[in-house]
This record gives sequence, C-alpha cells and structure tokens, in this order.
Amino acid sequence: MSSSAPRKSRISRQTKETDIKLSLKIDGKGEAEIKTGVPFMDHMLTLFTVHGFFDLSIIAHGDTEIDDHHTVEDIGICLGRVFKEALGDFGSINRYGFSLLPMDETMAQVAVDFSNRPFLHYDIVPLDQKVGAFDTQLVLEFLRAFSHNGGMTLHIEVKYGLNSHHIIEAIFKGLGRALDSASAINERSSGPLSSKGSL
Repeated sequence: MSSSAPRKSRISRQTKETDIKLSLKIDGKGEAEIKTGVPFMDHMLTLFTVHGFFDLSIIAHGDTEIDDHHTVEDIGICLGRVFKEALGDFGSINRYGFSLLPMDETMAQVAVDFSNRPFLHYDIVPLDQKVGAFDTQLVLEFLRAFSHNGGMTLHIEVKYGLNSHHIIEAIFKGLGRALDSASAINERSSGPLSSKGSL
C-alpha cells in the first residue's frame, strides 16, 4: 500500500445476533461516533479512538436483551478486520507499538505487532465481575476477536490496580496509543518491515 493512499476501511456485518456498520480512518483526529447498544463499550471505544487519533464510527444493534456478549465480540471482529484491510500488507509502517498507560492507581502495558500472526496474551489483575451493568469478562472476548481478525500479536498486562473501571480504561487508552504508534508511516520503509520481505 502506498504511504500516500488513504488508510481507511468500512464493514457491514449482519448475523442472526448482531447488525454492525463500522468505518475507520487511521489517520484521523480522534473523532468518535460510537453507538453499540452497550454504554460501557461506547465509553471505552471513544477513549480508544481519541487516544489513538483515529476516526471511528460504529453503529451496532445486537441481542442485548440476552446479554452483551455477541455484540461486544462481533464489534471486535469488525474492528480487527477494518484495521487489517486499511493497512493492506502492513507495508511502510512501524509495525511495532508500545504503550505504558497510567490511570490513577493502575497501569496498563500494551504491546502490538502487526505481524500477520494473530496472538493474544492477556494477563491482568482480577476484575470485579461487573462495572455497572457491563460484564468485565467481555474485555477478553473483545480483545481476542480484535487481535485475531486484525492479524496482530497483542500483549496486554496489568500488574496492579484496585478499580475495575480504571483498569479497563487504561487498557483501552493504551491500546489506542500502541496502535497509533504501530500503524504510523515510516518513510524509511518501502514495504513490510521484515527481513523475509513479507509477513
């Protein structure tokens, strides 16, 4: 992909459980239009967008009368796919990104590699089962779907923290910053950053 080409993508995905329309512009201004039907995810994805300097629109309808699982997981699938499509062959980017993000009493370490080898390492302190009405187990489900569909190796660690909201917020902010760094254009690179010549 040419470094001058617009780096954006969109997806519409409809199943018997969810209906999602999502668009992403990587080189944006941090503008978010997020309506997922899951208020806590709206908040987290807005933070992710602002701190990653992306432009992101998500309109999702899901079977939240059952629970939020399908909606959250399917948003992860869609968001991963548009990142991968917008970055093409992962050429001319830094490829690696890292963030150490403090949030009051906690701190999230997030490292990403646009490797085309999906993998998630998720090692965080125990969370309360709920933050408001949100099931915190869904953070893992979102990140797994996102990393696997985005073709990225993603490591997330939180070694300490007391407030589950703060811990999750640090993860999403740190994820945005790490992805901003990893996806940034590197003018010294003419293709995928690999000694093999491709990923």
